[in-house]
Amino acid sequence: MVTLAQKVLIYGGSGGIGAAIGRSLRSRGVDLHLVGRNEARLAAVAQELGVTSTLGDVNDSSLFSKVAQDAGAVLDGLVYAVGTINLRSLGRLTEADFLNDFRVNAMGAALAIQASLPALKKSEGRASVVLFSSVAAVQGFTFHASISMAKGAVEGLTLSLAAELAPKIRVNAIAPSLTRTRLGESLLTNEQASTAIAGMHALGRIGTPEDIASLATFLLSQQADWITGQTISVDGGRSTLRSKG
Repeated sequence: MVTLAQKVLIYGGSGGIGAAIGRSLRSRGVDLHLVGRNEARLAAVAQELGVTSTLGDVNDSSLFSKVAQDAGAVLDGLVYAVGTINLRSLGRLTEADFLNDFRVNAMGAALAIQASLPALKKSEGRASVVLFSSVAAVQGFTFHASISMAKGAVEGLTLSLAAELAPKIRVNAIAPSLTRTRLGESLLTNEQASTAIAGMHALGRIGTPEDIASLATFLLSQQADWITGQTISVDGGRSTLRSKG
């Protein structure tokens, strides 16, 4: 029996992966507070799960203190499932592109944890933080310079905070390959494109939000109590294996 946290804060809680994590946790009785920037989607997921939420954009620095206040005095877990997919050649990337990708993916994660640190430290057990990297941080892909750089920063943040916040708080990251979410739909424009990308993975398919949610749920549980400072790939073998094709 997996023993789970009592209260978890999910940034990106109305996105594909964030909502899947929320559903997985909620089905196991975990209380949640969701954060999202799309009012309609956030309200729909919060209503579906029967949980509280805060509307806002991580590019607004004032959001983090508001979320910390709204989420309550005690947290057992924090998930930062916010990201970007900004695929351009180096020559087409602007300073604004680099700054936005870094802010949304890496700095936003740091600020979210910083704001909620007092609540995480009050957990009766050992609190757990789950961040998100990408297969693109460990395998080179063309047109990924900005996002790879930002996700590499997430992996560095994971290691640093895992050391700094131990033993009271565990910090790990999940590194997915492309999954079927709203964020990734621009790369899965038709059946031919989907089939081609699926064939790049040893397991022969595109990931789903539920694939990612399964690991996140485990990392937030007491069964993962001796796991910290890790970036774990959930990518159909993309980062380590050659597909048969």
